Amino acid sequence: MTTALTNAQIRFLRGQAHDLKAMLQVGGKGITDALIAEVELALEHHELIKIKVAAEDRDLRDAMIADLAERTGAALVQRIGHTAVLYRPSKDKRQIVLPRA
Repeated sequence: MTTALTNAQIRFLRGQAHDLKAMLQVGGKGITDALIAEVELALEHHELIKIKVAAEDRDLRDAMIADLAERTGAALVQRIGHTAVLYRPSKDKRQIVLPRA
């Protein structure tokens, strides 16, 4: 279950993510269950996070980012180079209020 976002919501989230630092990094081991657990925890706590993916091949990097988003139920807000921005609303305490349209 991925989160669907409108173009206005994506623009809003990109603006919110601009000053964020990358919180997690996908290394040589790729996407492990431990990494998924950390991403889940970070999304629940922060809702909007940046992740660095260290894969050199662009197609592999895109596949890893898509897999991360799918397995965590997050929406891919943007990808620039090695950095991806993911968003998923918190189940307990929502901090980010998205624009409606």
